[in-house]
Amino acid sequence: MPKTNYRVRERLVLRSSRIHGKGVYAREFIPAGTRVIEYAGERITEAEGDERYPYDPEVPYHTFLFKIDEDLLLDAGSHGNIARWINHSCDPNCESVIEDERIFLDAIRDIRPGEELTYDYHFIVPERHTAAVKKRYPCICGAENCRGTMLTRKRRGF
Repeated sequence: MPKTNYRVRERLVLRSSRIHGKGVYAREFIPAGTRVIEYAGERITEAEGDERYPYDPEVPYHTFLFKIDEDLLLDAGSHGNIARWINHSCDPNCESVIEDERIFLDAIRDIRPGEELTYDYHFIVPERHTAAVKKRYPCICGAENCRGTMLTRKRRGF
């Protein structure tokens, strides 16, 4: 298990992001393998999430929901912390880890001071991932390997 450091306010800062609106940046060097932060929020059901954030094709998709399991979500829009502002990237420096129905973000490589923290959201939606569906979840991370969408490939058999 990665070592946990609870000096979040000293270690991280919220600023404008070139990726999307706001972003979270390292104030100091964060070595690979460090547990950076817990993704906090209110525990709700998937039905409650659908009610709070109904799909509207005229409005770009944006929530602070994070799926823990088939029916449990965290809504960082309610009782969340700075982790809700960590943006998606197709070439991330962090990854999400679910342990005991809690979500953590761990550094998967060394992060330099001033570098924006990112992780791959790995979105999967129930419908087929057509070009039109992918456009509803655009990615503008700017990575060389950018998929152009926050959606990830569906695994066969799912």
